[in-house]
Amino acid sequence: MTPAPRARGLTARKTVAGLQADAMSHGLKRTLGPIQLMLLGVGCILGAGIYVMTGTAAANFAGPAVVLSFIIAGVTCGLTALCYAELASAMPVAGSSYSYCYAALGEVFAWILGWLLMLEYGLAASTLAVGFSGYFASLAHGFGVAIPAALITPTIHAAAQGAAHAGATANVVAVGAILAVTVVLVLGVSESARVNAVLVAVKLLVLAAFVAMGVGAIQPHNWTPFIPPNEGGFVYGWAGVFRGASILFFAYLGFETVSTAGSETRDPQKAMPIGILGALIICTIVYIVVAVVLTGVVPFRELGVSDPIAIAADRMGRPQMAMLIKLGALVGLASVLLVNGYGQSRVAFAMARDGLLPGLFARLHRRFRTPHLAIVILGLVSAVLAAMFPLALLADLVSLGTALAFSIVCISLMWLRATQPDLPRPFRVPFGGMKVGPIWIGVIPVGALVMCWVMIVPVSVDLISKAGAGNPAPMIFLVVYAAAGAAVYLLYGRRKSRVQGDPLAATHDLLKEAGGAS
Repeated sequence: MTPAPRARGLTARKTVAGLQADAMSHGLKRTLGPIQLMLLGVGCILGAGIYVMTGTAAANFAGPAVVLSFIIAGVTCGLTALCYAELASAMPVAGSSYSYCYAALGEVFAWILGWLLMLEYGLAASTLAVGFSGYFASLAHGFGVAIPAALITPTIHAAAQGAAHAGATANVVAVGAILAVTVVLVLGVSESARVNAVLVAVKLLVLAAFVAMGVGAIQPHNWTPFIPPNEGGFVYGWAGVFRGASILFFAYLGFETVSTAGSETRDPQKAMPIGILGALIICTIVYIVVAVVLTGVVPFRELGVSDPIAIAADRMGRPQMAMLIKLGALVGLASVLLVNGYGQSRVAFAMARDGLLPGLFARLHRRFRTPHLAIVILGLVSAVLAAMFPLALLADLVSLGTALAFSIVCISLMWLRATQPDLPRPFRVPFGGMKVGPIWIGVIPVGALVMCWVMIVPVSVDLISKAGAGNPAPMIFLVVYAAAGAAVYLLYGRRKSRVQGDPLAATHDLLKEAGGAS
């Protein structure tokens, strides 16, 4: 055999026909409709972004103009969501942007994107669990129950100038939250969707009550100045507004999760665009309304806390409402944990089916037809991270990875339009585009690409500044993770890749794995 297959390994592509064939043989249950997909997205989007990060963005960067930050982040995600909707309607498969990239740009780019997605979901799960732990302890305290600090404090404590030390503590409550969600995910996507629908309904009702009661407590002077004067760097001013948007960008990750459900959706060509765009529109409206009320009730400089909405409820003079808000926060964070774990396991499932990760990540449970081993392994990793690390400091890495992933999706769409113009696309991005040589340049994809880099630049500048100021931890984490990904691909994925192997053997392996333990 010649070494040709290995030589083309970095750019080896999956054909769209191959992706569609995989979609017919994956073994997962097609049970989700457009409403369930929409709730799936809402469940993942309305979480830490609205209960924690709104206050942080307002207090540290944007002030009352955090509303503009939400709009900027929402527009960026809206443009990208249109690209996702077209790709998801043409290729309704598990793996989302990873699978799209594999067909458009080739294996190495797909690996990079998949590895980025695993990072995003993993860190997001751990960060969400830590947030859940904080609200849980606060709610318990309101009922007169004091949870020992050792059970809600991470093992590693970050100190000034990037230093850190370990203590005899572990965030056990955060671990419990992740393990509970892991069990639900193993039981099946139908069960997960039902649980998620209930959680979404509860948190929307709680947020509606917060807005209804908060309108009467608004002090208009809290909105003045709407855009505080810049105090240097990204602290307030328009620079702060865009920096706030780059933070809140993380809050919209949930709509990407909807596209990971392509293999478990009935009539995905119609349902996927509705689910993706519907979830994004609903959540953007909710974010803006809540941000307006929040900054109107509490001076923005006082919102840099872990429970800003509960603080606002206290200012309304309604202690019972504050308790309800904390309960709603727990429900909200639990639903995001649920959908986040779902998305991460489906990305791993797609990568394993392609041979880039070990086959156990694609093995389905005999009864529940879920990738149970992937769910459990990834859940345990996130639980360990949540127990040990204060991962809120690494939230910028999640936003950075998200923006990079979205950028690759936009490029993938334009590449597929140029190379496969006749591919059936039940949904197409609006406003068209033009051909520049062999490349198709679309108005929406280019706009999305530009806005994604508007999100990337402030995060990158801040990470570099922190490293120069003596806090290299986020950069070190990113470098180590990237090196680990390169090692896994070179030592395992590239050698086991099914795209470069025997097609008949690949088909046999896929059918075997779809059968799970049988």
